Amino acid sequence: MISPNLVILAAGGLFSGVLAGFLGIGGGTILVPLLVGLGYTPVKAIATSSLAILITSISGSVQNWRMGYFNAKRVIYLGLPALVTAQIGVYLAERFLPYLLLTAFGLLLLLNIYLVELRKQLTTRNTTPQTHNFNPIIAIIFTGSAAGILAGLFGVGGGVIMVPLQILLLEETIKVAIQTSLGVIVITAISACVGHTLNGNVLFTEGILLGIGGLLGAQISTRILPKLPDEVVSVAFRTMLGILSIYIFWQAWRNYRGF
Repeated sequence: MISPNLVILAAGGLFSGVLAGFLGIGGGTILVPLLVGLGYTPVKAIATSSLAILITSISGSVQNWRMGYFNAKRVIYLGLPALVTAQIGVYLAERFLPYLLLTAFGLLLLLNIYLVELRKQLTTRNTTPQTHNFNPIIAIIFTGSAAGILAGLFGVGGGVIMVPLQILLLEETIKVAIQTSLGVIVITAISACVGHTLNGNVLFTEGILLGIGGLLGAQISTRILPKLPDEVVSVAFRTMLGILSIYIFWQAWRNYRGF
């Protein structure tokens, strides 16, 4: 008999893949709260999410490569600092008290509400890069490092941070930023997944199931969701992030009180 948890995980992976494919955001914001709700510890939820994200990001990057949209040079430049800082995130995740880790993740969800709106605004602007005075080397290190820490600490791909930063600091167009971000997520997810695996936190059955669901969900989103109004999907997703953040804060409070 199939465990109800496995059915929920498959459905959750599918749902996160649909949203990730449409909005260009990693599924960790959905997967981590789902795993916590099913009774997994925060650090195991984060570690397992990194495995699922690795599966979906590899698939997306291979597709970009086949279509000629994969720029290895950009990916490596951003991926190298992310490779290092992902281990810092893993280190911190291991040492945070569970309720502090949940609280920090809830704050990340609230930040994502703003960043999704920022992504939307940047997408609707003229795609011609604007001229800024940011040092390109510092901008690359900062962007990649931020993505790596998020990957290791919270089990998210880091794309929700990486895409806006590439546009604002590196003067990339929205399409190039998304394509590069997906490639870098492969690197951050590998680093985070290896670090968490060495610490015994990755649940492989759950992670692979979530990853397969994400693959299918992304295929659905590329065919169906683009027909829906962007504003409807964006508002729905931001609303969902708000609800998830409240849920995570509640779980943090329960953990703090020892329930």
